[in-house]
Order: sequence, then C-alpha cells, then structure tokens
Amino acid sequence: MLLITCPWCGPRDETEFQYGGQAHVAYPEDPSALSDEEWASYLFYRDNPAGRFRERWVHNVGCRKWFNAVRDTRSYEILETYTGASR
Repeated sequence: MLLITCPWCGPRDETEFQYGGQAHVAYPEDPSALSDEEWASYLFYRDNPAGRFRERWVHNVGCRKWFNAVRDTRSYEILETYTGASR
C-alpha cells in the first residue's frame, strides 16, 4: 500500500486520496478563442514522462484539500508533497 503525506494531515493510506491529473496546467486565458484542436489539446493531452512528474491530489477522506505531489512514474514513489500553485 502506498503512503501519501498530506501537507495538512500527515501520512495517510493511499485509499484516502484521489488523483487529479498533471499539476501546474494553466487554464487558457480566452477559451472561446481556441480552435477545436487547441481546446482538445488543453483538455486531453498531458505529459507522460518516465521519472519525476508533478501531480494534483485531493485528500477525500481527510481534510478534503487539494495539494501537489512529485511522483516517480517508474517506481510510483512519492518524493514530495506541497501546497500552492507553483514550485
């Protein structure tokens, strides 16, 4: 079982959390100006690296707050968790 450290609640079992996708994906400034292809790219295309990857997680069963995590996609190890929009 994976242990995830919530920045507010501390280490908890992975079953208390939900994955929220890639972190630090900026919402388009003017979505109505995007072509269908650009909108589809924003909605569906994300990085898929082998190695360190920044992700969003929510602590559903605990504080219900969103936070970011750095996870190694090769080992599934969570290397760091943090609050805030940028890092």
